[in-house]
Amino acid sequence: MTYSDDVLGRARVKDTAELEAFYGELDKHETVALWRVANKIEPWFPQPDSVPMLWRYEELRPLVLEALDLVNADDAGRRVVALVNPERKDLVAAVGLLYTGLQVMGPGESMTAHRHMAAALRFVVEGQGAWTIVDGQKLRVGPGDFAITPNSAWHEHGNEGTDGPVIWQDGLDIPLVNTLDANFYEVHPNVYQEPGKVVNSSLLTHGAGQLRPFGFEDSWTKPYSPLFAYPWEQTYSALNNAAAASAGSPHDGIILEYSNPKTGGSVMPTLGAHMQLLQAGQHTKAHRHTGSVIYNVAKGSGYSVIAGKRFDWQQGDIFCVPSWAWHEHANLSASDDACLFSFNDFPVMRSLEFWREEAYPDNDGHQAIN
Repeated sequence: MTYSDDVLGRARVKDTAELEAFYGELDKHETVALWRVANKIEPWFPQPDSVPMLWRYEELRPLVLEALDLVNADDAGRRVVALVNPERKDLVAAVGLLYTGLQVMGPGESMTAHRHMAAALRFVVEGQGAWTIVDGQKLRVGPGDFAITPNSAWHEHGNEGTDGPVIWQDGLDIPLVNTLDANFYEVHPNVYQEPGKVVNSSLLTHGAGQLRPFGFEDSWTKPYSPLFAYPWEQTYSALNNAAAASAGSPHDGIILEYSNPKTGGSVMPTLGAHMQLLQAGQHTKAHRHTGSVIYNVAKGSGYSVIAGKRFDWQQGDIFCVPSWAWHEHANLSASDDACLFSFNDFPVMRSLEFWREEAYPDNDGHQAIN
């Protein structure tokens, strides 16, 4: 389809000397003629400022580890290297209105507790001994594990291991919350929380999958998941079980959403998360959708074609897909699967009735690479 602004129904006023003088007068009053900006602020289709990006873990890891010796965790609050899209530097966003970064914690370190309006999630990349306390619940997490920190929940982190540092990926909706001028931040009055007696209590209570608590424990009414941690072993097993029963999506392979066991919906109101499996040699077809996505390669190697550009990835790499960008994925291995963790703003798109998705129109379903 060809889009032209020189049609009835679009702003197509031709400037004249009289109009230029009129615009100058409007400027004096901090106003503007709508027809001068209408086509920009009401595009035919989404026009994201963000560009597709890939951050290589092998290049970032030495810098993340270097921060251990350069910055005291208590002084930094969190020792994180943020991943920033070159077109979203003003928001410190990785893509769209999503933030991500790599946080490192040395052996025996313990970070102070705080809370904020922004929702957060964690995906552990490497290291043993990581823990987080979310509203008094202590969670232990390891590589491949996914954990959530809902908005306004008190939380703190640490590494109780002795062998080395822990590196995990942070994901937050900070750019969204700040754009809406709705962010708050508080330091815990006691600096640290008092954890409950049972570690991973939310997992023990709500992590049985097809079984859910009945009676008193079924009274959860908060708008986010009562399950705060999702272990890699269970996730990978579920992916393989699904692969045994179905070919999955032609656009995403075998893809499962981390869900709220109470509702079956996304884990938090503003952030959703998935894990997907690409079988050996699989090359998905391209599609696009509203909503931005940040990926972390949990297993294997391959490449993605995003807006016509190829990005080769391997375990630990992080890449992003802007809203309404065509994208497809390929697993380079002929014998082993590849897994991609991702988080997104799909819950916002759906709750606001902004969600739209479409398949690539060419017959073979694949993009030409620029």
